[in-house]
Amino acid sequence: MYTPRCHVVPEGQYLGSKKTSIHQPVPEGRNLKTIMANTYTQLHIHLVFAVKYRQALIVEKHREEIEKYMTGFLQNKKHKLLAIYLMPDHAHILIGLNPQYSISDTVQVLKTETSNFINNHRLSAYHFLWQEGFGAFSHSKSELDKVIKYIRNQPEHHRKQSFREEYLALLKRFDVEYKEEYLFEFFDDISLPVHAT
Repeated sequence: MYTPRCHVVPEGQYLGSKKTSIHQPVPEGRNLKTIMANTYTQLHIHLVFAVKYRQALIVEKHREEIEKYMTGFLQNKKHKLLAIYLMPDHAHILIGLNPQYSISDTVQVLKTETSNFINNHRLSAYHFLWQEGFGAFSHSKSELDKVIKYIRNQPEHHRKQSFREEYLALLKRFDVEYKEEYLFEFFDDISLPVHAT
């Protein structure tokens, strides 16, 4: 009796358009690498998170240096950096997310690495940390130009609106339920770039 040579595809994987069982063979000459499709995504995420201490606000003269470090970190993880702006008390970042990494892991590691960079290079007069938590808001491709412009124009925007007002407006726009006690600690008198004295 003739028995064809084959590879076995693990249960739950796909062969062509059909889901396999653990016993379904792959025809000779084909292997998992050649039959498994690539991953294609379009995930545009607007990240927002806040500085922990009033004494350790981001100073304007160091802003671009910190932004460049954050950009390099994200690009090394194969995220696409679309826009970034650091206000004294909070950050806005728009990325094309690499689906290999979760949003929460990306933000957590980015905050940790950035805090270390700021402290190791003494870019803050006080110990620097980010607050716990973050906001993450998804956008369609058609919205990108508007969001990029919004992020790049943060100083002008905050001449009219505080970070608290801005963040609550984002939560409302995206219909995100929240509790006041689990929001950031806002420094309502901080709105414009901070210059070192």
